[in-house]
Amino acid sequence: MKNRKATEILLIGGSAGSISVLLEVLPHLNDHLSFPIMVIVHRQAHPESILEGLLAFRSRLPVEEAYDKMILKASRIYLVPADYHLLFEDKQMVSLDYSEKVNYSRPSIDVTFQSAAQIFMGHTAALLLSGANADGLEGLRCIAQQQGDVLVQDPDTAEIAYMPQQALLNLQVDAVLKPREMASFINQLSTKY
Repeated sequence: MKNRKATEILLIGGSAGSISVLLEVLPHLNDHLSFPIMVIVHRQAHPESILEGLLAFRSRLPVEEAYDKMILKASRIYLVPADYHLLFEDKQMVSLDYSEKVNYSRPSIDVTFQSAAQIFMGHTAALLLSGANADGLEGLRCIAQQQGDVLVQDPDTAEIAYMPQQALLNLQVDAVLKPREMASFINQLSTKY
């Protein structure tokens, strides 16, 4: 790892094939992480989405859907709501945005990754999972420019390898992780044990 600065935010972005990875990783995360985790997944807006409950069922950390002007807390997992972009106003507060789709997606992984890079700079870690488009690549590029940690799922383990492959083809990444390696890697980013 090039970056020895404390991680202040972990972003996890994914699209098709990423939910199964999250369900594998979440049960193995420490329940006292020193940073919040923001999960950005492409999904259709639906009034009865079960994703928050599904993730919460598998996680030892509290899981909740982010809302406008929410204050973030360490050791929690936040899910970006469907049909909104999530931006960081500062290191504690987020806002939701309904502007046009980016890479045909709202929420856009790029939008949230780029916003985090501007606020958290080198204290940002981001993990890009399985998916079928290039969303996340430009956001990872911004994080890399700020000396944050750029992590991608091993494309050989991805249900749809295109998204992590694009990162590997276009960026120097800090770690390529199989799903079974992700939780221990994330736990090691934390300063609390």
